[in-house]
Amino acid sequence: MNLGHRYGVSLLLALSLAASKPAFAQGNRNAEAAVEQGVIHVQQGQLDAAIASFQSAIALDPTLSIAHYNLGLAYREQRQMQSAADAFWQATQADPNFTMAYVNLGAALLDGGNVTQAESYLQRAVSLEPQLGLAHYNLGLVQRRQSKLVEALESFKSAAEYSPQAPEVHYQIGLLYIQDSQLEGAIQALETAVSIDNNYPEAYYSLGIAYLGKGSPETALGHFDRSIALFPTFGHAYYSKGVALVQLGRTDEAEQVLQQALNLYINQGRGEWVANTQAQLDGLRP
Repeated sequence: MNLGHRYGVSLLLALSLAASKPAFAQGNRNAEAAVEQGVIHVQQGQLDAAIASFQSAIALDPTLSIAHYNLGLAYREQRQMQSAADAFWQATQADPNFTMAYVNLGAALLDGGNVTQAESYLQRAVSLEPQLGLAHYNLGLVQRRQSKLVEALESFKSAAEYSPQAPEVHYQIGLLYIQDSQLEGAIQALETAVSIDNNYPEAYYSLGIAYLGKGSPETALGHFDRSIALFPTFGHAYYSKGVALVQLGRTDEAEQVLQQALNLYINQGRGEWVANTQAQLDGLRP
């Protein structure tokens, strides 16, 4: 799972559909009709047909920014990140003030590992629309990738101010606080995340990590169990649950849980974690 971008992907598709109608009045009616048909295909989950419709709209009217934008969204849903980035860039060329195109362009470049350009486009989005939480959120993701942790935290705090009901924003704040050993702040942020979305396995797992760091393995254990219930193949949750059980002196249970983690890591091809988990198990056995 990649919760890092969940907020961006789910929200942007909805916004693109809602925002499509106002853009149509400016363009060629045949191109607009092709965009409308593409949006219908997206709603029906027919991405290939949607891409074809958006491409037809662009052929009819290359200046229709919403056609490029929706084409980028469709490509992103298919994980064709370079094509998505190209389409979002074309949208910004057609409309230099199209904030959401810059937001998506930055996100696509981040997914492709081009963090320097991603930051530039996201800074542009923030300058165009300073109260757009999603722009601050994606900028924070870029800054975190760049190890600009102070700047990332400020970006996520801005995102939380403007999009307080987005649980991923609070989750990212919690992760940064854990990284900085500010465990009380981490717990507060992560509790906010799960209060908004109580089906968020990574947030529960990270809450467990924070409580484990505070020396509260019993509390941590409950959060690891909730994470596992939501995400049964989450190897880290099993591993950390095993560590908590060891700290509680429940070594027989710890061995069983660590073995589950080991099996998951083997199946997932995660060699480093296979070695870590095997070392934990070896330490439990006489």
